[in-house]
Amino acid sequence: MARTGRRIGFVDYRLDNYHADVFLKILRKDLKKRGFEVAGCIALDEANGRAWARKKRVPYWDSLGRLNDAVDYYMVLAPSNPELHLPLCRMVFPFGKPAYVDKTFAPDLKTARKIFALAGRYGTKIQTTSALRYTNVQEYVRKVGREDVCHMAAWGGGRSFGEYAIHPVELVVSCMGAQATRLMRRGAGAQSQLLIDFSRGRTAVVNVYVGADTPFAASVTTDAGTRYLKVKDSQCFRDTAAAILDFFASGRPGIDRRETLMIRRILDAAQDPRALKGFVRL
Repeated sequence: MARTGRRIGFVDYRLDNYHADVFLKILRKDLKKRGFEVAGCIALDEANGRAWARKKRVPYWDSLGRLNDAVDYYMVLAPSNPELHLPLCRMVFPFGKPAYVDKTFAPDLKTARKIFALAGRYGTKIQTTSALRYTNVQEYVRKVGREDVCHMAAWGGGRSFGEYAIHPVELVVSCMGAQATRLMRRGAGAQSQLLIDFSRGRTAVVNVYVGADTPFAASVTTDAGTRYLKVKDSQCFRDTAAAILDFFASGRPGIDRRETLMIRRILDAAQDPRALKGFVRL
């Protein structure tokens, strides 16, 4: 077992999902030397959770109190069910232990604000992100200087707009900041394009192609030129997990809350019918 101060608890809807599997594997292998361990788990779907826990050799606790005694930090997963994040957060935030909340943070902006307010009520430090925040695209932007980026385009795909649009949006906001001002959407079917205006005349285009083989990628434009970058996605989850451990170890969230809320605001606006007719304010 991990030494005290390095114990993580998974809290989920159904633990039998890709994120639970990949985070557990990374913590046990790639990041093993950091000394953290998944010391317990609990799930709303108890039968599924117990089966997953047996298969993965993770202790399953039959009550929140017993789980809390066994862990120092929480990872609220349910990556395909953001509508359950607030109820799951209500389960663990009262314990006041640092918590990571998986993507997509919340189903809408109102709920996102409720989660942050709940964390504030209990003094719980929280962090949330898509794995697309930690890529070679952000590395390039740090190299050229975020303040010099005047335009970006991002591409991504997945099973649905609601679940996967966050990834290319996270790419853009993590590189350009939270100062988006308005949005227009072109296309409401399998192919969508979001036109986003930022402060200081900066712009971005987010392309979301549902049900298609579309690798995550971005282009970054400065006055010096444009660089196209295909996301090196083999390390995204490892680097995301490393950032989560940094947060747990320091107790300081590494992501600006304003960016988290802007990402959700953009996703909300993209699903507003008015955005198909013209720009809507963010």
